[in-house]
Amino acid sequence: MADLHGRRALVTGAGSGIGRAISLRLAEDGAAVVCADLDASRAEEVAAVIAEHGGRAEALALDVSSEEAFRIGLDRSAELLGGLDTLVNNAGVGGGHGWERTTAVNLDGVYYGLAHGARLLAEQGGGAIVNTSSIAGLQGLVGMVPAEGLPDPASGVGAYVAAKHGVVGLTKQFALTYARHGVRVNAVCPGYTFTPMTEGLTSAEGGRRFLESLHPMGRLGQPEEIAAAVAFLVSDDASFITGVALPVDGGYSAR
Repeated sequence: MADLHGRRALVTGAGSGIGRAISLRLAEDGAAVVCADLDASRAEEVAAVIAEHGGRAEALALDVSSEEAFRIGLDRSAELLGGLDTLVNNAGVGGGHGWERTTAVNLDGVYYGLAHGARLLAEQGGGAIVNTSSIAGLQGLVGMVPAEGLPDPASGVGAYVAAKHGVVGLTKQFALTYARHGVRVNAVCPGYTFTPMTEGLTSAEGGRRFLESLHPMGRLGQPEEIAAAVAFLVSDDASFITGVALPVDGGYSAR
């Protein structure tokens, strides 16, 4: 377990799935957390769970696809917590949302967090940022190639892969840009994980078995396993790690 006592973190997409698990884990490890989500009620629910367990948490409604909203959200988080030294750019949408919406949330949203968040952290003495990419940020999603017929260009898979690859690129560039300013920037690349986002895939006939077969470990990930990797990357145990896109994928990307 990482020692995050005294840390002040903003987690986007905190209302469910991996973001919820990250918020709970950071709080468990001692950090004060602003739980930000497009759905304010979900953010409030996660913040309440943290408070019930003795942690410190605030809830924030945030649309990461708006640069101005993100900038204001960062300033508000620093105001609520008395400063900010940890940022997790986790908010995202799955395939099926089209190019504009998918890239607006999954790529633009991460860029806005990095552009304004890295500067804020540097001005406040440094810190750590973790971006949620995906195995789709390291390679194509072979499981999404249709067995027959032509693919649906509106499915959003291409947009999802492009956006997640972009997150890896942004991670490396901002890591280089802010390395001398005390801000570390890394990414996690989860494999298929049990979340509301993947529920449609895992609940389809044969879907779960197929997705499990893509992972050498023979199973899907749990949100808590992704959260553990994030907690490590923002901790002092990872003090000499920056610019890394860490697969947390049961061996999916090892082939």
